Amino acid sequence: MYQTLLADSSLYVFLFQLDEDIAADCRRGGCPCSGSLHSAKYPRKPRGLPPGLEDKFESRFSFCCAREGCRRRITPPSFRFLGRKVFVAAVVVLVSALRHGATPKRVAMLRELTGASRRTIERWREWWQDGFVRSPFWKAVRGRLKKPVDRNALPLSLLNAFSGEGEKTGLISLLRLLLPLSTPMQPF
Repeated sequence: MYQTLLADSSLYVFLFQLDEDIAADCRRGGCPCSGSLHSAKYPRKPRGLPPGLEDKFESRFSFCCAREGCRRRITPPSFRFLGRKVFVAAVVVLVSALRHGATPKRVAMLRELTGASRRTIERWREWWQDGFVRSPFWKAVRGRLKKPVDRNALPLSLLNAFSGEGEKTGLISLLRLLLPLSTPMQPF
């Protein structure tokens, strides 16, 4: 079901376009000190992408204030990156969701598609089951969801909460919910 999204190049291109729009809005807003913002992208070496998309994921949008004495860095939220994780956000969500009820054959297929090792996938599952559910972010947003979410089946139950919108749109809605976790300010 969701595994077709892992190889869907158009999904990743769309996530890049969403990030471009967020970055443009952030730059137009300027620095809180009223200074203008200059590009100060972070280089990234993301994993899990379909071939040929590396150029759209090789850097993370970020800005630095041009005003002398301020130089504040502002990094907008991202649909492509989930905190400092090496794998792209869509891969972390989808592979973790597909991990539920996984057979050794499915884990091997996920590894082949994304390059994520069994240990990495297990670490993601542990984060969803423990770190995520104990985070202030989850405590703040769980009551705002329209459908109940099974804590023991995260992130699959979150994907299913948005499933009425279609697989791709549901994933994008979930990534939109997770945007605050993509910024450096959030403990991850």
